[in-house]
Amino acid sequence: MGKLTIAAKVVQTLVRVGVHRIHGVVGDSLNGIVEEIRCTDGIDWISYRHEEAAAFAAGAEAQLTGKLAVCAGSCGPGNLHLINGLYDANRSMAPVLAIAAHIPSSEVGTGYFQETHPDRLFVECSHYCELISSARQMPRVLHIAMQHAVSKQGVAVIVLSGDVAMELVQDEPRSHGMTLICPAVRPSEPDLQTLANMLNSAEKVTLLCGNGCAGAHDELIQLGERLKSPMVHSLRGKEHVEYDNPYDVGMTGLIGFPSGYRAIENCDLLLMLGCDFPYKDWYPQKAKIAQVDIRVERLGQRCRLDLGLVGDVLQTIEALLPMIETKSNAAFLEDCLVYYRKTRKELDSHARGVAGEQPIYPEYLATVVSELATDDAIFTCDVGSPTVWAARYLKMTKERRLLGSFNHGSMANAMPQAIGAQIQFPNRQVISLSGDGGFTMMMGDLLTITQHNLPVKVVIFNNGILGFVAMEMKVSGFPLYGVDLKNPNFAKMAEAIGILGIRVEDPAEVKPAIKKALEQNGPVLLDVLVNPSELSLPPKIELNQAWGFSMYMLKETLSGHGDEVVQTIQTNFLNKLKKNKK
Repeated sequence: MGKLTIAAKVVQTLVRVGVHRIHGVVGDSLNGIVEEIRCTDGIDWISYRHEEAAAFAAGAEAQLTGKLAVCAGSCGPGNLHLINGLYDANRSMAPVLAIAAHIPSSEVGTGYFQETHPDRLFVECSHYCELISSARQMPRVLHIAMQHAVSKQGVAVIVLSGDVAMELVQDEPRSHGMTLICPAVRPSEPDLQTLANMLNSAEKVTLLCGNGCAGAHDELIQLGERLKSPMVHSLRGKEHVEYDNPYDVGMTGLIGFPSGYRAIENCDLLLMLGCDFPYKDWYPQKAKIAQVDIRVERLGQRCRLDLGLVGDVLQTIEALLPMIETKSNAAFLEDCLVYYRKTRKELDSHARGVAGEQPIYPEYLATVVSELATDDAIFTCDVGSPTVWAARYLKMTKERRLLGSFNHGSMANAMPQAIGAQIQFPNRQVISLSGDGGFTMMMGDLLTITQHNLPVKVVIFNNGILGFVAMEMKVSGFPLYGVDLKNPNFAKMAEAIGILGIRVEDPAEVKPAIKKALEQNGPVLLDVLVNPSELSLPPKIELNQAWGFSMYMLKETLSGHGDEVVQTIQTNFLNKLKKNKK
């Protein structure tokens, strides 16, 4: 039984547990690991222009597969750049192992060049973070880190100095590999019966369905049929709940539908299923609330609860269904569905494109992308208005996937996530719905797409403004400041680096351009000039928000008039709002 370096043991172990690639940027403190990857079959180094993109890509890979993905950063600034993508992966429950290379072990604590303390820095965005300072810790620490990432569905970090990576370790095979144990977790029979009694006695039940409903679509439909209940989905629940669902009434929340909010507000029992919807002001004021979640710490952390149960959604519904009485009164459901169809019609009325009517409506762009994409397309969307348009206008199928920074809320996530998705699924359509602000923040990794010849389609919603931030300023009554973006011709820029670039300025060009892009066997960037004034206001407008928006409009349109005129209009507007609210 011989010896090998820690670096070799790390790479050997990753290959053995099924890791096929490591996302990162090379650096001297990573040389030992990168060299082992070069010499090892079955694993590749995927190089990026920025470590943050590498972390987002690893997170996307992990979310799409449910399996361990790996990223790496060199010492100091190198691994610091990983942190934003790792925060997103951890909050998205994506099993990611990060290798944070460190300065020479003899220099730790001396204020050495590029010195940081990654074993402290990554604690908040990981389930496990440990420094490997000796060969005697290997391979146990690596195995513990991987098990944490996979079992807790999040990030684990190992910190490894470049010189320590070259120390020799005994090549002792572990008696066990990394395994994903999926225990049967559901509430006890008495607790299930309590929930069933609540559901059976309630007249108007609404289901609020989140990402925890993955894999439980058919069972949800059965539950909806028995209870005659409308289903509201969260943003992360959209891809698992929305498709082929006769009971779906849309989203709720800041970027949701009025119909979703109404179905929750008017029920007498809300059942939350695998949902960690964070906005407490959007929960019902009078209804009872029950919650089922696999993570006990989530029970009641967003709202008051009448009943909280720990369980996997699929297994809980399967055990619950025999206890549920089929309701005969579908009036509440029908009312919610009628209102949803009305809401959907209103939303779709904005998704129009008439030749010569410029600029292009972003709703129309998102609708056409959805219509022309394949049934198993993978979409990624930037935080801000692209997420709004994706949430409202992309139609899900059983095979389609939708990724975004939905929990962490980071800009610049879409294109790096699309890179990770396309590397993992080279034969599937991958479409990045990028905002011009998000795209330019990580624009350098467009070069990663061309360097690896990835057929990613990047659709830029080019409105020359940080749109969602501008909306928030308007709602608060502030004049716009610092949100304008002076953009280049992104299509010409793409052509300059070897990517097909298409500039779209007229609605008549939208469908032909998207069709051409999707048929192209290679990367494409579509630079689409969309309406910067298109608003994505929330379905539930508070009086103070409407008041703030009115103040913005008055300041913009009446800035040259006297104070008395402005005051009169303000007073009349406020009185009308109060009357409408009643």
